[in-house]
Amino acid sequence: MARNASIDRTTKETAIKLILEIDGRGQHSIETGVPFFDHMLTQIARHGFFDLSIDAKGDLEVDAHHTV
Repeated sequence: MARNASIDRTTKETAIKLILEIDGRGQHSIETGVPFFDHMLTQIARHGFFDLSIDAKGDLEVDAHHTV
């Protein structure tokens, strides 16, 4: 049984596309516009052996909290 999920979510503040494969190999493509958040998500994917793809666009000119 595959353990995966994908979601597209758009709000007034953000647009997020996420694909997750729990039983992956640690492959990742993460772009949130928030470097430290990208780094932390990359580490979770790499060391947890999840395949994770995230493309997030948010109102970073205001603050990163909506994206995070």
